[in-house]
Amino acid sequence: MDRNSFIGMTLIMLLLFGWLFYMSITEVPPPPKDTTADTTAQQLPEKARDSLAPVKPIADTLQNQQRYGIFSKFVSKDETIYTVENDLFVAEISSRGAALKSWKLKKYKKWDKTPVQLIRRGNGELFMNFVTLDAKKIDTRDLNFSLANQKETNIKIQGDQSANLVFELDLGNNSKIKKVIKFFGDKYHIEQNITVANLEDVLPTRGYNLLWEKGLPPQEYNSVDEASDAMAIVQMNGEVEEVNATDTKPIEKSFTGIIDYAAIKTKYFATSIMPQPWQSFDGTVDISGYARHHANNGITETYSINFRIPYKGGEQVNNFKVFIGPLEYNIVRSYGMNALINFGWRFLIRPIGEYFMLPIFQFVHKFVPNYGIAILIFSLIIKILLHPLSITQMRSAQKMQLLSPEMEKIRTKYKDDQQAQQKEIMKLYSEYGINPASGCLPLLLQMPILFALWAVLRSAIELRQEPFIWWITDLSMPDKILSFGFSFLGMSHLSGLALLMGATMFIQQKMTITDPRQKAMVYMMPIMFVFLFSNFPSGLNLYYFFFNLLSIAQQIYINKFSKKRLTLEDLKKMPKKEGWLQRKMREAQELAEAQGRSFPGAKPQQGNRPNQNRPRKKK
Repeated sequence: MDRNSFIGMTLIMLLLFGWLFYMSITEVPPPPKDTTADTTAQQLPEKARDSLAPVKPIADTLQNQQRYGIFSKFVSKDETIYTVENDLFVAEISSRGAALKSWKLKKYKKWDKTPVQLIRRGNGELFMNFVTLDAKKIDTRDLNFSLANQKETNIKIQGDQSANLVFELDLGNNSKIKKVIKFFGDKYHIEQNITVANLEDVLPTRGYNLLWEKGLPPQEYNSVDEASDAMAIVQMNGEVEEVNATDTKPIEKSFTGIIDYAAIKTKYFATSIMPQPWQSFDGTVDISGYARHHANNGITETYSINFRIPYKGGEQVNNFKVFIGPLEYNIVRSYGMNALINFGWRFLIRPIGEYFMLPIFQFVHKFVPNYGIAILIFSLIIKILLHPLSITQMRSAQKMQLLSPEMEKIRTKYKDDQQAQQKEIMKLYSEYGINPASGCLPLLLQMPILFALWAVLRSAIELRQEPFIWWITDLSMPDKILSFGFSFLGMSHLSGLALLMGATMFIQQKMTITDPRQKAMVYMMPIMFVFLFSNFPSGLNLYYFFFNLLSIAQQIYINKFSKKRLTLEDLKKMPKKEGWLQRKMREAQELAEAQGRSFPGAKPQQGNRPNQNRPRKKK
């Protein structure tokens, strides 16, 4: 192995082990327990503390009056829970604050096979709080709303049916706070209309806050992987802003302008508050969040959303659409929330994944219900689409194989003269019309497509908990065939599909790499990729494994069965066209020779160095 190959391999190994080290301080499988009670006011940013602090029951009427003012008559220990079930979820709404207490999805399960629950235990979410003109801090979850239009506590709707729950605090003299929550039979969203009427003597002009406070509870076995995709997102007039709490230090940001929506997301689920009509809210939303490391080495990230709703007096109605559900592309796109799904870098990778890769994958699945088989067919389609690029790369490798014996003769003949060796190899390239970079360009052009594919398969909720065959029980998780019982550089197991992928990579390189100086890569690269890919979802490894198999079959056909198999004589007869890299290398070599310097990579010959010191003559 020459010096340049050694440096290249060293850099690759450093990069890989750096990645594994990073994974070792973050990647841990056990999910944290949902310990909402451990979330204290000290862990949250200052803006969220007032609404989070639990209120001790106050029995004394005078104390209620001192704390809640004119709202003291609504303070009660009593609570009525109303249950609404539709085709997609079962929700519970409390009379205290008209807040959402529970939201269980019917089509999705947690890692422990219980229904996905998107509201943390506690006082509830989607509530109001405010400070009155006489400095009373009011959390409406302490107040018992009346529900005049509904006597039944269990409501079931389906299809195009809908149901309204009308909660109200009647303060008398036409002063009131009313919340109308509308449910739909086949939708993941609700509509919430908030009416504040004739409260000029109670509310200041800064109005009230509409909050979602404790984020979303963890759902996946690997909490670290789930937390890596968790964040809050605010879209303002079409522009997306992200808030990501990467450590335990609380993060807090405010956004002012035309707010399309503010959302909290994990890897596969999200909740979003959308002022209605769309882009009608010109105001401020506060986002806060923090990461928490648990005793079992799990990680969770918690975010809160706070819409500041100013009050202009009289009767004021504010309308919101609230989505609480899965990050399924077709669903979130219907709400204009495409940005909630992570398709990679938005300026290049995302468009390829969103508008090219995903539509093909969804089209295949329409005809093939098994997602594992759909991935195999998808791999075949992508292989066909990339054929013009891959065939160019393979043809280049074939040409280099044909020249390999001639290049080895030159290296043997000029083994002590690197400059002459480089010069003769360049002549050889020119004689046979070989561009040494022709195999690299097709590979570089494929990279954005492969990155986009990685993002699509990694974030697709369709693969979540979907089995394939044998030991592959969840295409969104690594397929473990061997657990070590300990973690080394982030590795605690081996993946069966990663091993198969590494084996196919070894065969590929064995077929294409003939330079003896690069033989170490044939053995080292597959091993490194096995360890790296063992942490990847099995659906992604299934794709790469089958894609490699197709590439091997294509290479075998070109090398042994193609009627257009090349020979050295064929190369000589082909029209010669000097490539850009060849021209630059030739010009650099000619310039170096004209200046009496060695060509880069060549070793100066002893006795011919320009600045060689001569022995001094004795006087």
